[in-house]
This record gives sequence, structure tokens and C-alpha cells, in this order.
Amino acid sequence: MAANSEFLRVLGRGDVLALAFGAMIGFGWIVLTGEFIDGAGSLGSALAFVIGGAIIALVGLTYAELISAMPHAGGEHHYALRALGGRGAFVASWAMVLGYVSVVAFEAVALPHTVLYLLPDMRAGYLWTVADYDVYASWVAVGAVAAVAITALNYVGIRPASVFQTIAVLFLLASGAVLLLGAFTGGSAQNMQPLFAGGVPGLMGVLVAVPFLFVGFDVVPQSASEIKIPYRQVGWLLVVSVGCAAAWYIMIMLTVSAGLSPAQLLDSELASADSMAALWDSQALGNVLVLGGIAGILTSWNAFLIGGSRLLYAMARSEMIPAWFGRVHPRFRTPGNAVLFIGGLSVIAPVFGRPMLVWLVDAGGINIVVAYVTVVLSFLVLRRREPAMERPFRTPAGTAVGVAALVLSLGLGVLYLPGMPAALVWPYEWVIVGGWWLVGAVFLWRLPRVGPGADAEERLIAAVRTRRSE
Repeated sequence: MAANSEFLRVLGRGDVLALAFGAMIGFGWIVLTGEFIDGAGSLGSALAFVIGGAIIALVGLTYAELISAMPHAGGEHHYALRALGGRGAFVASWAMVLGYVSVVAFEAVALPHTVLYLLPDMRAGYLWTVADYDVYASWVAVGAVAAVAITALNYVGIRPASVFQTIAVLFLLASGAVLLLGAFTGGSAQNMQPLFAGGVPGLMGVLVAVPFLFVGFDVVPQSASEIKIPYRQVGWLLVVSVGCAAAWYIMIMLTVSAGLSPAQLLDSELASADSMAALWDSQALGNVLVLGGIAGILTSWNAFLIGGSRLLYAMARSEMIPAWFGRVHPRFRTPGNAVLFIGGLSVIAPVFGRPMLVWLVDAGGINIVVAYVTVVLSFLVLRRREPAMERPFRTPAGTAVGVAALVLSLGLGVLYLPGMPAALVWPYEWVIVGGWWLVGAVFLWRLPRVGPGADAEERLIAAVRTRRSE
């Protein structure tokens, strides 16, 4: 089936790889690295990313097959609609939208926090205190102004957003290369002790962040209608991007631990930047890595605004949410209203201060796992129900890969249950997740029951319009 013709097909191989990799490499590697190494040790934290990367790679293989078979804007929305029917598709899509929105909002908060490292005297105009964190007008302004700029960039077209993504990814890679070289020339094996810390709980403490940190490869299916290369190649690029992201996070854990002692890690607010400065004995290069972190913020922010807006567009086109979200700008050929909606939420996020970073990781993470589980189920169902469906990219040992991805994804989901390492924090994270799903419950209650099938979307649209006319 052809991709949606309302969008411009302009994304090539480099664009797809930059989109996926840049989405997965946001800001977590700058601000969370010290906590990871302290909790699990240098090799322990790296091992957690090996395990997490393997889990995400299995999920990515299921996505790779599905995107080649159903190359439509909205990705998992269409996979679940065909395999599980209307309500299953809504659950998958609604969960992933919160995952995307949480990352976009996370980056809007992470940016002023990063700039504060470069400009420690930036705080001015005290506003209020949130969870013991003082919020200043200048701090909020940095995040809000950047949110407006990124939103505007995405509003005016996929091509300028893609060019920006590629440039920012190249700068990010350059800063990482300097850090790696510094570890080889100035790093200390003694600093990397202890290699393992915290036992299984320490490892799990890092592993719970994996869904949030690795979410991003799935942005590619959202923009499938704007990709101009063969979809078999898109499947391979998606899997390669997951491998590249895993390699990046492993490299960061090892290089940063080589540059700072355990005591220095505990005292550092941005461990990656302080490690770069220590490895090269140059604060200027530490600042360069912070700029690399800002590049990571912008690539992730940009990619998730692309992905989230296309997913909202797909839901609106299927009559699941108001049609306003499905309108395509007549000149720019972008889902402009959906872009403005997610961009508007990111403008608001900085007013809650730095604590919002932690809340968004957990609230977004659990919803991302829900979406992954639904997509893997869709993969397995379609493998069994429609074995003859055209699949330009066919996952090797597909059923075994799907079952493994399902079991491991459910295992990640268990980590978010009460009493577990990533249990939602009351009241903040519960309010985010609960509020989102209360709104979703209203849409779901109004949604007609429509079974799965290749024509599920057409039947759903007809059922909604029939109900509306009664």
C-alpha cells in the first residue's frame, strides 16, 4: 500500500539514520551518567546498556518488518489497527504519544539545566519552588524560547527539520570522538573501580532507564510517509540505529568512569562534561561536551516532535481523536496543528523546574513499554494470521524474535510496578500518567468496537461517522 500522499517524500538514508540515532541520544548521557556509574559501577552500567540494547534491538526487529509492510505515517497505530483492532490501536498509540510528549517536554527542561552549567549566574527572577527546587524566570525563558524555535522549525517542513537533525548529529558525534580519545590518552583504570556496584538492584536501576533513553528508533515508522528509499533498507537502518545508540551509551559509561574517581562522580552534577574536562585538563573542552549535550537535546527534541505529531495525525485520520489534529498545512505539508499542540506542551514544561526531568523519565518510560508490548503482539499476530502479507524486510527467526521481545518487554514493564525500582512517584508521576489515561479513557469509551483486518481503518471511520450521524 502506498504511503500517505499528503506528505512530501524527501528523507534519504542519511536522514533516516540521523533521525533515529539522534532521537535516541538525547540528554540522559550528560545528566544521568554519574548516577548510573555510582549505582552499578563502570562495567555494571555498561553491561546494563548491553542488556537493554539487546532487548530494544529485538523490539526494533519487529518494527523493521512492520514498517516495510505498512509504510504509513503513524507507525504502530497502523500495525495495531490491522492486528488488534480499533481499541488495541488506540492503547498503543495513546501510550506512545505520552512517551513522545514526555521526551519533548524532558528536553525543554534539560536545555536550561545544561545552559546553567555554562552560565552558572543565569538565574534571575525567582518565580516559585517545586519539590524543593527554585524556579527562575530566566531559566524558564531559555526552555520556552527554545521550544518555540523547535516547534516553528517543524511547522515549516520536514526538510529543514531533517537538515537541522543531520548537522546536530554530526556535532554530537564529533564531541563524543573527542571524549573517547581523551579516555585513551588521559583516562585511568583506577578511576573505573569498582567495576560492579550495587549488585542486581544497581543493574536494575540503570536498566529501568533504558526504555526512555532508547525510545527514538520508532520515530522512523511515524515518518514513513516521508521516506523516499526502499522500505527494506529502512528496516535495516532502523536496526543499525539501535546498535549505534547502544554503542554510544556503552562508550559513555566507560569513558566517563575513566576520567573521574567515584568521589568526583558523586560531587558532579554533569559527570560527562566534568570527565571531559578532567581527561583533557581543560574546562573549555568540558564546555564543548556540554555543547554536544545540547546538540543531543536538540536532535532528540526535533525527532520526537516529528514522531509525536505524525502519530497524532494518524489517530485523527482514523477518527480516534478530534480531526483538528489531522489537518495538514497546505503549503508546508506538515501536520501543523499536531506540531503546535506538542510544541505548546513543551513550552509549559520548564515552569516545573528540574524535578520534571525525573517525573518525565518514569511517566514516559512505562507508557513506552506499553506501546512496545502492543507492537510486538501485533507482529506475532500478523505473522500467524497473515503469513502471505508482503514484507519487504522479513525478520530472521521472526516468531522466536517476537516471543523473546515480548517476554523481555514485559520484564521491563514489571520494573515499573509498585515496590520496584521504577515505581511511579506519588503524586507527580501518578498525576501525569493518570491524567493522560483519564483523557484517553474518554476517547476509548466513545470509540466503536472494530475488529482487526486490512480494512480495519476504513471500517472504524465508517462506524464513527455512522454513530455521529445517529
